[in-house]
Amino acid sequence: MERVVREVRRDPDLARIPQYRAKDLTGDGKQAEIELDGKVYSLRITRAGKLILTK
Repeated sequence: MERVVREVRRDPDLARIPQYRAKDLTGDGKQAEIELDGKVYSLRITRAGKLILTK
């Protein structure tokens, strides 16, 4: 997966924030699962092209 990094100018303490393309996370589909601290979240791309993150 390619990671895209963009410069953050509003806070000098944060030099860079990782940025990912949603379609890279979902592959050929419209949904991906993301794990955080043992909990699994679902990232979904809607028909309207919006993102929904649910637990």
